[in-house]
Amino acid sequence: MEIKVLGTGCAKCTKLEELVKEVVQELDVDAKVIKVTDIKDIVKAGVMMTPGLMINGQVKVTGKLPTKSELTSIITTAMVK
Repeated sequence: MEIKVLGTGCAKCTKLEELVKEVVQELDVDAKVIKVTDIKDIVKAGVMMTPGLMINGQVKVTGKLPTKSELTSIITTAMVK
């Protein structure tokens, strides 16, 4: 599984990256977590508001910081597919 955290480095973007790593570790998911900070790459991915979250090439969150439980649900759902 490939998880990308898209953001230029704001507090919410940094927090999302921390939460993603925490949830991945707790769920024992085999996932590669990538931080994307280049604005061109973020826009190319279709994210106009940060933070953004992509899992396996699909945008799952944009413009908000999900709660830990929301993030756990998003990642768990993506694991099943």
